[in-house]
Amino acid sequence: MKHIRHMEDKLAVWMGRPLRRDMLTACFLFFAVLVIVASVWGPEALARYNDKSVLNEIHLEETGAAGEGYRYTLNGNERLYILSQCLSSQTLPESEQNAWTRNDVPDTDHQNLEGTYAFVVNHRGPSGEEITDEEIYETCNEGLDTLNGLGILPDSVKEVEKGSYNAVLYSAIDVLEPRNNVAVWKLSLSDSQKNANKENRLIDAYIDADSGKFYEVYVRTSLTWEDINPDEMIRKWSGYMGISEPQPYESVNPLLETTPYYKKYVFPGIGGGNTVVTVGFYEGINELFIKISK
Repeated sequence: MKHIRHMEDKLAVWMGRPLRRDMLTACFLFFAVLVIVASVWGPEALARYNDKSVLNEIHLEETGAAGEGYRYTLNGNERLYILSQCLSSQTLPESEQNAWTRNDVPDTDHQNLEGTYAFVVNHRGPSGEEITDEEIYETCNEGLDTLNGLGILPDSVKEVEKGSYNAVLYSAIDVLEPRNNVAVWKLSLSDSQKNANKENRLIDAYIDADSGKFYEVYVRTSLTWEDINPDEMIRKWSGYMGISEPQPYESVNPLLETTPYYKKYVFPGIGGGNTVVTVGFYEGINELFIKISK
């Protein structure tokens, strides 16, 4: 109290006139009450004021990087590996010859990754950077011309026609790391063409939805296995895909192969895993294929 009275006296002197102590006390009490009220109601009032400038209003903001980061940048070997894991785990309907080739026994050095990869239809459709459903047929024909020019496929393979083929966009996804994903088009001879002449025609293909390159291809040809040099073919194919040099691979159980005419190769993948690529031939129907598996 002595301190307050001393302050009152000093204030009275500074103002040049005497002040009553009760008036000064009332002023201090009013100031204290004002501070308490401001501390209680002030934040709420300020929040309401800020909300008025935000609520019921449309605000636009340029992000500059919208859509980035939905997919990691993967090299050719990594993309090939992810797709091989997904194709080996899928249970989707396939062409008869294609389905037969899905029963490879995995390398014993691989971990059992069954269930951690998914191969699903991309219902959203192509993104702005991917090949569209209108472009895929032209892209496929350009790819066939490229493979023919490289000597990977015979030049007798006919161009595809939109009305004769089905094209479906898929996403091959690493479930544990979903940003590791590869978009691919599957192009297949339509079921309505079962009785059509399949000689020198594309039967099935998996095509990268970004680059248009062929991961897998099944074609009917007039060639025989003796006409095919699988070592030369796989070397050219790996160069075309932009992946590492192939290494010979011995199948764990050759009895599971659906044709005696084949040769396997291995490429490094992700985390110590490998991708097996097979160059093979079905003699009775003269079907040449390049397929991938885990």
